[in-house]
Amino acid sequence: MTAPIESDIDIWDDDILVDPYPTYASLREQAAVVHLPKNDLYVLTRYDVIRDALGDPETFSSTSIGFNPMVNEALQGTSLASDPPVHTQLRATLSENLTPRALRGLKVNIDEKADKLVAGLVADGSFEAVDSLARAFPLEIVADLIGFSGHVKDNMLRWGQAAMQVIGPMNHRTQESFPIAGELYGWCSSVTGDDLIPGSIGRGIFDAETRGDIPEGAAGHIIHQYLGAGVDTTIASIGNIVALFGRHPEQLELVRENPELVPAAFAEVLRYWAPVHIWGRTATRDVEIDGATVPAGAQLGILFGAGNRDPRHYENPDAFDVTRNPVDHLSFGYGPHGCAGQGLAKLEAHAIIDALARRVKTLTIADEVRVPSNITRSHEKLQIAKVVAA
Repeated sequence: MTAPIESDIDIWDDDILVDPYPTYASLREQAAVVHLPKNDLYVLTRYDVIRDALGDPETFSSTSIGFNPMVNEALQGTSLASDPPVHTQLRATLSENLTPRALRGLKVNIDEKADKLVAGLVADGSFEAVDSLARAFPLEIVADLIGFSGHVKDNMLRWGQAAMQVIGPMNHRTQESFPIAGELYGWCSSVTGDDLIPGSIGRGIFDAETRGDIPEGAAGHIIHQYLGAGVDTTIASIGNIVALFGRHPEQLELVRENPELVPAAFAEVLRYWAPVHIWGRTATRDVEIDGATVPAGAQLGILFGAGNRDPRHYENPDAFDVTRNPVDHLSFGYGPHGCAGQGLAKLEAHAIIDALARRVKTLTIADEVRVPSNITRSHEKLQIAKVVAA
């Protein structure tokens, strides 16, 4: 057995969380798997190794996707933190309402909402993109889709953020977020179909439980996943869209001149700036990775952003290029646990990119602030000082 190369970094260091890409590059050049003793973790850094691990749930188990025992215990029995065959059954109900066919009827409404929102911001001449766009748009879409109303709708943002933070190690961010994530968990444990708007996807999930399509009590877990895993990542992605088009006006111009590039542009945003910093797996056996042995029971950290910038897979990976069309990026995961909500995320992001490309010539960024976050890498503030209309 050959032990993996070690690094003395803390992958949750504040500076790394704000800008992880120099660290990703350094780790990736050291080895495909690097042991981080400070985090008691083995991180996967290269594209092929990450994709292979995501596609092999027998060796790389999802039963502990988090980096502290409390969150892993809380997530037991959910689609996020289970392996086949349990995962297969739970995932089927989660995905049933998120297939392209199921979502097709939502496209017109989502496109109209995105266009109206962007048109209003352009008319204002300047705007703060996080609260007024990156957060406002997906929160409204998901609330309508799942059937949230009242205090649940009001708490979606803080619950969604906390649900991602607590997946990290037991640092101050995790500890501060556990009580808030507990509010979400408590609500999901007690919610019934009657609490959700008739005709919503959320109501339909409880109908599936009543029919016996999923185990009793599973509906609340699935609702938890919609809110816990889907909201914060979409917010991050939409903020990244605005920031990258502000930084690269020539790329926005390309999309405006070639509207068919909208899907490719979103794929490149996800490749260039992965919305998820790290995600967990556990080795079920001793496993050799690129000549080094990771021991059974070891916790692994999937560094999606490192894989997405691997020059072994992508040419000129540090360039943002909307013509690249990296449909095989890692930001939606891969294999059985590939993002169930990616169809909805694409509908939302494509609508925003299309509206920006049609209505905006340039975006001048005045202030761009990121704050350290355990799992999701997003903007806290993105002030657009000037919008030049197309």
